[in-house]
Amino acid sequence: MLDQIDIESLEIVKYPSPILRKNCEPIKAFDETLVRLVRRMCELMHNQNGVGLAGPQVGLPLRIFVWNATGAPGDDRVSVNPVLEDLQGQVEAEEGCLSIPEVHVRVKRASTAKLVAFDASGAEYEIVGQDLMARIWQHENDHLNGRLILDYQSPGEEIAHRRTLKELTAEYKKAHPSKKATSARGRRR
Repeated sequence: MLDQIDIESLEIVKYPSPILRKNCEPIKAFDETLVRLVRRMCELMHNQNGVGLAGPQVGLPLRIFVWNATGAPGDDRVSVNPVLEDLQGQVEAEEGCLSIPEVHVRVKRASTAKLVAFDASGAEYEIVGQDLMARIWQHENDHLNGRLILDYQSPGEEIAHRRTLKELTAEYKKAHPSKKATSARGRRR
């Protein structure tokens, strides 16, 4: 799949693109194309001052995300085919999403998690993270399973975000007149 796309032209996909609701497929090839994809995803993440970016957010239904809890370019990491284990504790905090600009939702997440994944060369690694790092992993892993921060909204947040989501839907329909959009609750429209 990766060898058939122009990686340099990838951009961040915005809500309500249906790809944001897809269950992603594992990556099987660890090659130079994957390295180029990781580079492009990190570039896009930094351009938007993000801390994480998942495959579906660049239009690819693949189990990959890049992340950086410090913001320093030397701290960029990639997690290919990630699995989260040993989720412990719970903390609630506000989250935003590069694919859903101007929307922030209070989300309860585990305060500690273990991430088991592969790097771009195919080497497996394990890391335990807390607080922001654990939150980033959980948020990005949600993307790989078709889940968005919108799924965690309170009734009050739903009302507060209604106008923004309506505007994002209108922009999407204008840019993609032949594609179906997905509602905030995951139903096709």
